[in-house]
Amino acid sequence: MAGQRGRPQQKQRTRKALLEAAAQLARQGRRPTLEEVAEQALVSRATAYRYFPNMEALHLEASIDIETPQAEDALRRAPAHDVVARLEHVDQALHAMITANEAPLRMMLAQSLERSARGEIDAQVPARQNRRTPLIEAALAPARDRFKPAALKRLKHALALVVGPEAMVVFKDVLRLDDAEARKVRRWAIRALVDAAAPAGPARRAGAKK
Repeated sequence: MAGQRGRPQQKQRTRKALLEAAAQLARQGRRPTLEEVAEQALVSRATAYRYFPNMEALHLEASIDIETPQAEDALRRAPAHDVVARLEHVDQALHAMITANEAPLRMMLAQSLERSARGEIDAQVPARQNRRTPLIEAALAPARDRFKPAALKRLKHALALVVGPEAMVVFKDVLRLDDAEARKVRRWAIRALVDAAAPAGPARRAGAKK
């Protein structure tokens, strides 16, 4: 049973290792082949092809990986105990990255959707790298004990719907909102979700005034 739980995490780590290898080689001014990336990541060429159908897809996502903010950078000026403020810092950092990389992000989303529609994605292999959850978890870390475990898990999942490139597509393409209005909606949703997850409502939110 423990092995079954560990396999998805191992596959995520393998995918991440391939992206990190591609990014590392790219920083050296190289445009490596998939075989070179596989060698750098210490996996077989066949394994690399299971995660990325071609080098173009890997280069595209590796470029996004390089641009994604690290938690320590996103939260450097965030207050230590105000969960909402910390999540707002994460939202701002992700929004800046998404704005600067909108075209490649849309291409990455389109490729993922096309492969899924054609049935080319192996159910055992992650179709996408989860970049937002580590940032969300880092923002919530100082207040983990303020939420029940099940509520904390749901909160992390719900927040993943609010921040990220998919939310950008909804705000811009579906709702036709400008950046300022979209930001207000995201901030409202973040606060509402934190309040909903808190054991006793808003008064129990980290950093909330009594």
